[in-house]
Amino acid sequence: MTATTRRHVLKGLLLVPAAGFAAGLPRPARAAEITLKFGNNLPASHPLNIRAAEAAERIARETDGRVKVDIFPNNQLGGDTDMLSQVRSGGIDIFNAGTLVIATLAPISAITGVGFAFANYDQVWSAVDGPLGNLIRAAFAKVGLHTFEKMWDNGFRQITTSNRAIAAPADLARLKIRVPVSPMGIALFQALGASPTSLQFSEVYSALQTKVVDAQENPLAIVETAKLYEVQKFCSLTNHSWDGYHMVFNGRSWRNLPDADKAIVSRAFNEAGLQQRADLRKLNETLRAQLTAKGLAFNETQPEGFQAKLREAGFYQEWQGRFGNEAWSVLEGTVGRLA
Repeated sequence: MTATTRRHVLKGLLLVPAAGFAAGLPRPARAAEITLKFGNNLPASHPLNIRAAEAAERIARETDGRVKVDIFPNNQLGGDTDMLSQVRSGGIDIFNAGTLVIATLAPISAITGVGFAFANYDQVWSAVDGPLGNLIRAAFAKVGLHTFEKMWDNGFRQITTSNRAIAAPADLARLKIRVPVSPMGIALFQALGASPTSLQFSEVYSALQTKVVDAQENPLAIVETAKLYEVQKFCSLTNHSWDGYHMVFNGRSWRNLPDADKAIVSRAFNEAGLQQRADLRKLNETLRAQLTAKGLAFNETQPEGFQAKLREAGFYQEWQGRFGNEAWSVLEGTVGRLA
């Protein structure tokens, strides 16, 4: 990818058709001996897919075409839970598992999504690149999934609504809001007084359009690339939860890779992940203005009232019990006392 293209990613999202990924890969010097299928739920224009395409190019180049990564963006291979099942069975080799989605298999993954835990990215990367991330990756190994060391960024999650802005916990009362298919997402918004509904991401746009739900919560890059601004009026900057992606690999497929290829694939995905983190952070700095121009009304919020509501509802105490004192202590060692 040229430097010009990278600048365009940061200035505005690229409209790359899904079929363009295969065409964009270099022609290998010889037919691939190993083809890896990477399925994800994000539009082709999202920074994750831009950097994943670069990683695929690098892998093909460094293996002299021996290893090929085919990318299937935008739910082409099914919704989140479908692809999670496929990566476990070997139907696909790589999946960008969101922290809350994969928590159905390894519950500790959801600890990075605890409501109003992280104040900034410094805390996030300190936790997931360090001891907390190590605990999570060990849990994935127990369910047959290899995980690359560097998480990819999805961003801090914000609330968008069709009927009212959210400035305080009281504004969430009985709000019909879509959350990921995860116990953490449901518990968080129930504790805040809302009426959460779990839907796969592939269903979100139509659910908002038909008023099955009135609100959803996702990072701004998702609001933009999935065009959720077309069916929402308000965006409340709550930063209520950080979300990232674990690049998980089918354990059997990973074990079958030659050691030299494992090193190439790991290096390509980990370094691309670090670049994607920087891309998304820069992109989020510009998205408020872009989304305002497209009709979203923004408002700021303060975390203290929401944290107090969660403490009052016993949310932090409940999840400390679920995750266990060891993992909770590691989390609070980075973000400070929560419960």
